[in-house]
Amino acid sequence: MNELLSNIFELFKVLLFSIVSTIIISPLIIKMTIRFGILDIPGSEPHKKHTQSIPLAGGIVIVIIAIVSITIFRFWKSPYTAILIAAAIIFIFGMLDDIKKLGYVTKLLFQILAVIVMISANVQVRIFETSAIQIYSPMVVDILDWLITIFWMVGITNSINLIDSMDGLAVGLARNAFAFFIIMSLIAHQTSLALFSTVFLGICLGLSFFNSIPARLFLGDSGAQTLGYILAAIAILYTPLDLPQLTTWFVPIMMLGVPIFDTSLVVVSRLRRHQNIFRAELNHIYHRLISIGYTPRKALQVINSSSLLLGLLAFITLSMVPWQANLIFGLFVCLGIALIIIVERKGSLTT
Repeated sequence: MNELLSNIFELFKVLLFSIVSTIIISPLIIKMTIRFGILDIPGSEPHKKHTQSIPLAGGIVIVIIAIVSITIFRFWKSPYTAILIAAAIIFIFGMLDDIKKLGYVTKLLFQILAVIVMISANVQVRIFETSAIQIYSPMVVDILDWLITIFWMVGITNSINLIDSMDGLAVGLARNAFAFFIIMSLIAHQTSLALFSTVFLGICLGLSFFNSIPARLFLGDSGAQTLGYILAAIAILYTPLDLPQLTTWFVPIMMLGVPIFDTSLVVVSRLRRHQNIFRAELNHIYHRLISIGYTPRKALQVINSSSLLLGLLAFITLSMVPWQANLIFGLFVCLGIALIIIVERKGSLTT
């Protein structure tokens, strides 16, 4: 049996285990969260339109299955241990936020703390360290890379949390991203990263049974932030050595383009209206699609399809020479900016 085939069989084993175990444990966690009153109450915030209290069980399921799967398949090794410890910080304070709302400053500080834990284990962005830009002070290089790492990790963590405004939306987008990271990691000969991603793909697939319309559980801040943090960390670990950095640096950005676009849209919209950017409102891309007549299911299909198309485009750019790949990325950014301007001018927003 060749190495690739062996790796694929191992992926299937990990995937099957994480899917089945998620499906088995989710009903138990749902009952537990109901018993302890860890619920999302209807009408507690403007964007909460569900009609009955829903258990905030998703984060607990993610953490339990991740710990069990990673233990069974022996992922307790560098750099994954550091990522999981940092993700545990995200989960704990996300759970505290689910139970008793924390201030946005408090949440931001602990998200930064989690990133610092990861950086201390030497897991970070290395753009300036490996770029052609000549910076002759190692300390300046380190500081710039640390700042970008914090910005990326905190940004993606919150973007997945912010876009989690409808049943199955965050889980679906995370599922798509994990699937693409598996394929690209295998091609880059990063087998352990592909297996690590597979654990979370399986969790997302299992959670889809309970988080899709109508949801029996919600991710909550604990679940959405944990998924976002893991995705951001996997994007940093994805480092294909046989491809130029000028071609690969933006691939994770395109892979996560939909939540990044949604967060950018929300920030622009709230700043224009002099609203608190940290306060939940009905100005996400999902709400805008609903406001122009899309059904909830159709809106989810449009958003998920956009995510898949961006993932495919990101994958295709890997086969291009650097200037072509960067041109595609530049056009992608310009299109995103144009869409934000168009959507804001039309003002299709229900508040």
